[in-house]
Amino acid sequence: MAEVRLESVSKVFPGNVLAVDNITLQIKDKEFLVLVGPSGCGKSTTLRMVAGLEEITNGKIFISDRLVNDVPPKDRDIAMVFQNYALYPHMTVEENLEFGLKLRKIPKEERKKRVRDAAEILDIAHLLDRKPKALSGGQRQRVAVGRAIVRHPKVFLFDEPLSNLDAKLRVQMRTEISKLHSRLQATMIYVTHDQVEAMTMGDRIVVMKDGIALQIDDPISLYDHPVNKFVAGFIGTPPMNFMTGTVEQNNSTLVFNEGSFHLNLPSRYHEALKPFVNKQVVFGIRPEDIYDPSYGTELPNKQDVSAKVEVIEPMGSEIYLYMTTGKNPFIARVEPHVRAELDEQKKIIFNMDKAHFFENTAEGKNLLYDIERN
Repeated sequence: MAEVRLESVSKVFPGNVLAVDNITLQIKDKEFLVLVGPSGCGKSTTLRMVAGLEEITNGKIFISDRLVNDVPPKDRDIAMVFQNYALYPHMTVEENLEFGLKLRKIPKEERKKRVRDAAEILDIAHLLDRKPKALSGGQRQRVAVGRAIVRHPKVFLFDEPLSNLDAKLRVQMRTEISKLHSRLQATMIYVTHDQVEAMTMGDRIVVMKDGIALQIDDPISLYDHPVNKFVAGFIGTPPMNFMTGTVEQNNSTLVFNEGSFHLNLPSRYHEALKPFVNKQVVFGIRPEDIYDPSYGTELPNKQDVSAKVEVIEPMGSEIYLYMTTGKNPFIARVEPHVRAELDEQKKIIFNMDKAHFFENTAEGKNLLYDIERN
């Protein structure tokens, strides 16, 4: 078992700076858990506390049911892969892979076997005689991962390991790390600020902000059922569109009045939104849930809106239309054959079955969350 548990863990830095605020997590054996959030949200600090590189202020951390609060990093049976690779420049790849095993006095034959196995897994066997300066960024990252693999740790910790790579290599390496997880069947905790990495790699994702774990869920649930406005806006590319308006009663139905347009609200939303009649709320809709009329004809709960086209971004397989209606800018992600002109007043369709509504507050609680989850 390589389960990791954090129980009410906090970290306060000198000057009363709260970096991690009472976080409780259970990372299951063999799970790939991703911590994601903007810079300064506490995700790397959380990882470093699990590694033992940062002392915790309050709470408890368990690895395989062993309390490790006072256990030094070398005795926690973990391996960490850093953002900057941390390779020894004067050593060959083979020597870099072997170095940690030598310190642990692993017999030579066993060391060589582990190095060979890791090199085969990562396809770097042909690089064993090279030094780091003769490697590409992607190859250096593989060596850094290999140095963790040879340890045979209970838990792998990754601290933004792909942030120094170019876009193409990032895609390749995140695929390789996912395949590695499947092959090793190891517990992995991965930190990133890139929500695409989080969505494509994690079994579960922890979205953090200001040291708080706002939502812990699988990728699809996070995407479809964000608990608040921050999570909704952070997860998804391009991000969710937000528009502020008032909920109004119109006979037996409810209407969202943005000022320049009105949206009739599906009846299943009424119970959650009735307490907000004549109050302001935030309407959220993802770019892919906005359609050109010729592609949205089959939607049962569609609403037409007229908006001005400000920018057109052809992406090959799709087009991003940057539009404005009233005082609100928004992005529509439409089919590649949709025709639009700059400054055109264009009709588009909102799929109201995919609408979200949030309190008009800083936290922005999702008013439909319970309906969506059920």
